[in-house]
Amino acid sequence: MTPSPPPISDTERQTRLQALRRTMDAIGLAGTLLGSTESLRYFTGLVWHQSERLLGALVTPTGLTYIVPAFEKSRVETLPHLEGEIAVWQEEESPAGLVASLLGPRGRLALDDALPLFAYHALAGVLGADRLVDGGRLIRALRLAKSPAEIALIAYAMGLTLEVQRRAHAIMRPGIRASEVVRYIDEQHRELGAAGGSTFCIVSFGTATALPHGADGDQTLAAGDVILVDTGTRIDGYHSDLTRTYVLEEPDAAFARAWSIEREAQQAVFDAARLGAPCESLDDAARAVMARHGLGPDYCLPGLPHRAGHGLGLEIHEEPYLVRGNGTKLAEGMCFSNEPMIVFPGRFGIRLEDHIHMTASGPAWFTAPAKGPAEPFG
Repeated sequence: MTPSPPPISDTERQTRLQALRRTMDAIGLAGTLLGSTESLRYFTGLVWHQSERLLGALVTPTGLTYIVPAFEKSRVETLPHLEGEIAVWQEEESPAGLVASLLGPRGRLALDDALPLFAYHALAGVLGADRLVDGGRLIRALRLAKSPAEIALIAYAMGLTLEVQRRAHAIMRPGIRASEVVRYIDEQHRELGAAGGSTFCIVSFGTATALPHGADGDQTLAAGDVILVDTGTRIDGYHSDLTRTYVLEEPDAAFARAWSIEREAQQAVFDAARLGAPCESLDDAARAVMARHGLGPDYCLPGLPHRAGHGLGLEIHEEPYLVRGNGTKLAEGMCFSNEPMIVFPGRFGIRLEDHIHMTASGPAWFTAPAKGPAEPFG
């Protein structure tokens, strides 16, 4: 593997904060409160796991203040984050009261849409619900289009996971257990430089491949079984997510036909991904292929039981979603999966998942699609 791209710089994070403040000013907000979420990481670089204690950051037109439990202050100071004030609250004190005191007696506060409900209720009790605004649209709109630095990190993570998929394919043999493959995939992610290993891993054999997110318990690969492997990792917080479905020997006619329909639907999604096209039109394109082959309609099985794809970045599932009813227009910098899975209940499922990013001239693959039902790599 080539060296990993540089992490997101503080300069880029400052630019993100400036964009947030401009939007706040345009709609008359006094502040935005970020929780212990991926949006906190996006704007400040601080990574913290959500708990029953509020830890986050208050962004105002002129400042950045971290809201921190007092006993965690020394730890926060050691972690990477943009420079800002640290305001602490003691165990018997109200973090909502601290936020209110920093915000002042007037002005509306936008809330990170991933804040827990208990934080909302505490803030509503102190500030009044009429001063609280859903910050989801504000924050998600800024995160929707990825910068060149973000796209480089996602591309690197995708390439790494594609290589792991190749290595996993090479060890498949009748008698191997799914748990062995899962463990091997994690080891290979780490060997290739992903310090956290696999962020998730689904390995399914035979009829279990018809369950989109896998079956409980361990499975053993039998000769002739369909194999589905869906896995990913993170590089500087940015996700990869790739699925391959294949057989080890010459496929039978039913599987070969189904695989070719799946690949046709995946290509139709790519071909529909034009700048300015609504996200729902990509889902429509996949379902039109299914219908031409007698599958579906809509979410009926055999057919496609879920949306055709999801956005990806610091969260493995984020906007934009390729789903009916989503009129969001595709724009440069958007990144999303292309995975119009076909499910044949009780028999097998086929998911080919690669990701797309929108360039100034249209869609581009992060990874080359699979070649054939027994050739999972392009």
